[in-house]
Amino acid sequence: MPHYHRLGTLPRKHHLRFPRDPAASHLGEGLHYEHVITTEGFDRAYAIVYHLKPPTRVKRVERYREFRLTAAGPTPLRHHHLKSAGLARAGDPYTGRVPLMFNADIGCYRCRPATAMAADYDFYRNGRSDDVIFVWSGGGWLESQYGRLRYRQDDYLVIPRGTIYRLVPDDIAREDYLILESTHPVRIPARYLHAEGQIRLGAPYSERDFHGPTETLVVDREGDFAVLTKDGGRYTRNILASHPHDVVGWDGYLYPFTFNANDFEPITGTVHLPPPIHQTFEINGFVICTFAPRYLDHHPDAIKVPWAHDNTEADEVLFYVRGQFGSRKGVEPGSFTLHPQGIPHGPHPGTTVKSFGHTRTEELAVMFDTQYPLELTEPALAMDDPAYPLSWLD
Repeated sequence: MPHYHRLGTLPRKHHLRFPRDPAASHLGEGLHYEHVITTEGFDRAYAIVYHLKPPTRVKRVERYREFRLTAAGPTPLRHHHLKSAGLARAGDPYTGRVPLMFNADIGCYRCRPATAMAADYDFYRNGRSDDVIFVWSGGGWLESQYGRLRYRQDDYLVIPRGTIYRLVPDDIAREDYLILESTHPVRIPARYLHAEGQIRLGAPYSERDFHGPTETLVVDREGDFAVLTKDGGRYTRNILASHPHDVVGWDGYLYPFTFNANDFEPITGTVHLPPPIHQTFEINGFVICTFAPRYLDHHPDAIKVPWAHDNTEADEVLFYVRGQFGSRKGVEPGSFTLHPQGIPHGPHPGTTVKSFGHTRTEELAVMFDTQYPLELTEPALAMDDPAYPLSWLD
């Protein structure tokens, strides 16, 4: 999780009476309502928020729809190249997510929304997973009970489960996302932290690179406010009696934040270093890495592309954002490559020798490695290049 953050007005200590302004409308019991949001019981990161109204006031609960991640069917063990750049715009940033691959720990989606919000709900909440939205293109504001948070191109936008939010794009026609839904909380790798919990000097980023909400919203309004809640494969429409963004203050370690891929500080050596140096986030069951623009290995005889290797205990997925990808032929911005565990992969023919004269790469890519095998969906296979497994032939 990012570092401690606070915003707005708070009482002096946890769990003390926090009276409302006597002049305020809808006084109710005359108190602000404390709301404790935790991860992994009460043992890990948490936040405490203070509402004008109880967050439990629900007028109606309605079944919205069912959705199940479904594998495309039996396929051989092989490498895959999915070309997603031409995905048609459809839906909104919540139900317009096109599933590509999944296992019990992660769901990977592409989303090119056509509208900012559907007509039959006002807000979205993922009740069972953290949302990691990589903003391939676009920018705008995330609005939630934690306040307003600016996002921009190349941001990882990390939204803890249970957050009632909506994206407010500057221009919906530019919005384009890679979305990872994580069954487990998203955290900073433990090896980047010292014993006091601060990010170590020498890590590929610091606390200054993480950005939380910058201003509260504090909307005091009664009415019907529809929240679409995703709970695994079930969508429920909850009609709240008051606006959910009525928080006057909060503090803690649990809140939406952004980290921009261009703020990742690559570690390089005299010879090629393995992918863990690119790790950005740590999650049970998978990791997320950032391949940022960087200087290449500088030993005079260095081979500057990855060696051939077997993923004996992980499926490896790269999403190519932009730039020239030195070890691959035929990939393009918006491509995914999936190299599954159990069979080797490596640089395409000709790319090793070609790399000798290069001193720097401008590529940007997002990688996630999963502990357990990924299943591909029908939309993924519709994007797949069936010749890709044969592309290492001379």
